[in-house]
Amino acid sequence: MARITRKELKSDRFAQEVGLTVDFFEEHRDDLVRYGGIALVALLLVGGYVLYARHQHAARQEALYKALQTADAPVGQAAQPGGLSFPTQQAKDDASVKLFTTVATQYGASDEGEIAEYFLGSIMAGQGKFADAEKDYLEASQKADKNYASLAKLALAQIYFEDGRSSQGEQMLRDLIASPTLFVSSDQATIALARELVGKNPGEARKLLQPLLSKPGGVGQTASDVNSQITQ
Repeated sequence: MARITRKELKSDRFAQEVGLTVDFFEEHRDDLVRYGGIALVALLLVGGYVLYARHQHAARQEALYKALQTADAPVGQAAQPGGLSFPTQQAKDDASVKLFTTVATQYGASDEGEIAEYFLGSIMAGQGKFADAEKDYLEASQKADKNYASLAKLALAQIYFEDGRSSQGEQMLRDLIASPTLFVSSDQATIALARELVGKNPGEARKLLQPLLSKPGGVGQTASDVNSQITQ
């Protein structure tokens, strides 16, 4: 299989097939609008919203929650009463970057600061600024809460593959397979790795996918889709 292009790295299909926590976020696929915003809406709905709404009185948590609300705002449509909207994606990205940067700068040693670094990386990736995205993801992967760190590692792996650093990408995915988290399952990391191995090591790709083919829901379907690409 040809190496993933920058266009594919940002595409909806890539986000859905590889960039999701397949088993945990399956019900929220339609909310994930692009690779650059990987798991953004789903994290708000499933995990982040409850966590941060519960502690809004803390300044750093309020700041992060405001940034997340901005990044989740609609584009090109009227906002809900009391909500936000932006005329263009660029306008939303600019506002989001400003808010996340403030959180990362002011609260860099906290969980909120490192989560902000992750989302900055997501926005940079969505804009095709992969060097900047790598820097932010690397920071989050090393210092954030293990769940957000795992998302950053998954994103980093895709950037490494896209940039020709396949050995680094493979090792990162193997580490995620061995140490899954709430946000990145072992199944998801396995599918991501198998997808990368389809062209250069189809035997291993098939071996990785085999236990997943019989699983219900998104895991089995995605594994089947990737398995169908193996021609040898």
